[in-house]
Amino acid sequence: MNAFRTPRWSLVVPLKPLARAKSRLAPAAGEALRPGLALAFAQDTVAAALACDAVRDVVVVTDDATAAAALTELGARVLADTPAAGLNAALAHGVRTVRSRRPAASVAALNADLPALRPAELRRVLDRAAEFPRAFLADAAGIGTTFLSTAPEVEFLPSFGGPSRIRHMISGAEELLLELVDSVRQDVDTGDDLRAAFALGVGPHTAALSPAFARTSAPLSPDRPLSPPGRA
Repeated sequence: MNAFRTPRWSLVVPLKPLARAKSRLAPAAGEALRPGLALAFAQDTVAAALACDAVRDVVVVTDDATAAAALTELGARVLADTPAAGLNAALAHGVRTVRSRRPAASVAALNADLPALRPAELRRVLDRAAEFPRAFLADAAGIGTTFLSTAPEVEFLPSFGGPSRIRHMISGAEELLLELVDSVRQDVDTGDDLRAAFALGVGPHTAALSPAFARTSAPLSPDRPLSPPGRA
């Protein structure tokens, strides 16, 4: 795909209030560490997304003031979750807001819990997604979804949560069957997920909060930013 045809994307990243986020991680990480890990995942996700040259901007939808401040510092734009009606309503709100300013925007939803995200792998996903009106990437378990894209003037129709892979298929979105994009698929809900993310090589915010996992993790890939980029 040549540079003329390749869009620069707006990514919409939803994030629950940290006090309620990642409840299934508590048995592995401890209740006290859980909110901090949820924020660290989001920080590493946003930092890597902003380092991807196919990404124009990142819009985070959250009502958490601590997360809003930290992610704004990285260069994200933060929207309040004004629908307050769950994950898919928050995502639809983010997409509508992007399109209210740029009606021809190519927009994609990206999970906030991808601490091993690599810019080069995200670029491969975005380049392939640009070939379809709507496209999605299944999570590492092959049950859920970590990414859903929509071309300009195409209805978004998010159906995240639980077994969303099959729902996105039924809705007509193209499943992206790509190799070498593990970091875009590896979301983190459980201790096993976190170990898998560390095996890929997580970003600095997550690594700093999980030294026990970090001692057994793989080193960061050269295309993974070692520190978050400056404000866009």
